[in-house]
Amino acid sequence: MEETRLQGAAEVSEFTRSPLNTDVENTDVNILKLKKNAFRYSKKRGETASRVRIPGGVIDAASMAKIVGIAEKYGTGTIDITNRQGIEIPGIKMEDMDKVNAEVQAVIDALHINQEEEGKGFPASGTRNIEACPGARLCPFGCYDTTAFARRIEKEIFPSDRHVKIAFTGCSNDCAKVRFADFGIIGMTEPQYDPDRCVGCEQCIKYCKARSVGALSLQNGKVVRDANRCIGCGVCVHYCPTRAWTRSREHYFRVVLLGRTGKKNPRLAEDFIRWADEESVSRMINNVYAYIDEYIDPNAVEHKEHIGYIVDRTGFDEFLKWVMKDVHLPEKAEVATRLYWGGKHYDRTNNLQ
Repeated sequence: MEETRLQGAAEVSEFTRSPLNTDVENTDVNILKLKKNAFRYSKKRGETASRVRIPGGVIDAASMAKIVGIAEKYGTGTIDITNRQGIEIPGIKMEDMDKVNAEVQAVIDALHINQEEEGKGFPASGTRNIEACPGARLCPFGCYDTTAFARRIEKEIFPSDRHVKIAFTGCSNDCAKVRFADFGIIGMTEPQYDPDRCVGCEQCIKYCKARSVGALSLQNGKVVRDANRCIGCGVCVHYCPTRAWTRSREHYFRVVLLGRTGKKNPRLAEDFIRWADEESVSRMINNVYAYIDEYIDPNAVEHKEHIGYIVDRTGFDEFLKWVMKDVHLPEKAEVATRLYWGGKHYDRTNNLQ
């Protein structure tokens, strides 16, 4: 027993003596090293939780079964589903971290997640799990395959320790709540109208008014779409009984920027671009990482300075210059050259009367 205990202590020695420990119960744990390997420190001394990335929120049943096995073998037999569609396996002993990393390798391989060294687990945890609603794979309102796009971006930006949140949603219903993210990608379609198939039933007009923005009207027996008002949600396509309305072959996106929660002036993301294409969205996301590398506060703990605070410091014009580098938008794209976030500002007074 004593030999086992000492061996366990030796195995976790690389995680000791961190200058940034503030939890009394974990004063001998190098929290930064722990978290970089995608383990969460615990309130219980000697325990941790393994954090498993699931980009796009979709995982095969065999990989989920593997995670269940790890939870039963090394954890408490429970699994936490995070708000960002990842998984945490709590109750793992510190001395079992290497074993967990070895067994989670099968999940990393199945999800095609970038890795610097096989068998060593996840090489970073700063960029949060990229989340996505079911999108066009399952939802009749989805304008594109959200999971496929989320996985593409995962391959391009992970591993990275920058604190960035990226979310994809299939349409303007925003089931993924992307306006809480640093980068929110909302699916759009340019509705295609075939007047020869239209019977003038006004079903599309009715539902566009009730469930969207009222961009359709009936003129001379045919439906007219106000392109300036249309948000590309596809409601008209969904409710048309004769398929007079169809989705465009091209996929378009609304990009919203710099939403955040937390203690310090939380705010919703604001509209940045409408009718962007996939390549432009990908380039902008990659550009943001270069911008952060250039301007992040060197004293930021764990590389966790939110992009919004960096933008506040450098000014939006400088951010715009970086994010739009080598971006070639479609001709129909609309770009906001200035963004204003409302946020929450508190009065600094004790007088509540």
